[in-house]
Amino acid sequence: MIKKRPADTANRPTIGNQAVNRHPWRRLAAVFLAFLCVLALAVFWIDLKVERVGQRLTVSMNQLEPADCIIVPGALVYGNETPSPILMDRLDVALLVYQEGMADRILVSGDHGSPDYDEVNVMRQYLIKNGVLPEHVFMDHAGFDTYDTLFRARDVFLVQKAIVVTQTFHLNRALYIGDKLGLDIQGVASDLRPYGRSVYYRQREYLARFKAFLDCVVLESEPVYLGPPIPISGNGLATVDRAD
Repeated sequence: MIKKRPADTANRPTIGNQAVNRHPWRRLAAVFLAFLCVLALAVFWIDLKVERVGQRLTVSMNQLEPADCIIVPGALVYGNETPSPILMDRLDVALLVYQEGMADRILVSGDHGSPDYDEVNVMRQYLIKNGVLPEHVFMDHAGFDTYDTLFRARDVFLVQKAIVVTQTFHLNRALYIGDKLGLDIQGVASDLRPYGRSVYYRQREYLARFKAFLDCVVLESEPVYLGPPIPISGNGLATVDRAD
């Protein structure tokens, strides 16, 4: 008795009684597309989660509570002399918080990975020129990203309660990271003007927030550098020309 193959396999080559799939790449493509869909959903879900935490911890100037220090994350500087508009706005708002007496220490954290590029000394000089006492400015020379900045604030500078000052698109992620690291943290937005690449900055946050989730929740990452403790309650001059 001759067995008929199903119509959909009648024209396929066979090995024994098994039809050979001529297009295995179709199945692989379907699996890959499914993976991309799941990944995209995860990215958007994490983005929303970070946004909600950040919004909860963002306050206005008159809602601030006193803290150990004000944390100012770094951004672009020009010629190791001049802060970019984004960074200048962060520093100007930090000055307002300092002048209001909410904290008498400012931790500036940024990229000083090479002699040719130095965010933290530019930030320090700007603050001192605008009335902050030199001993009140602490420099974190190894704040290569936001996660490193908040982790080192806790473990190197022994900060427990902090006020973070940065633009809204960045502030939500910084507050999320600080919260996950166990800091008592609040944030003030420093959006003092329109920024030409604001759409790009917001789009970049999708992947940056996904990385923050991985660092905080999945990998429990450590920063590039740690180093010995430099208590924020001490003298900021201890951080001058120090690169941990």
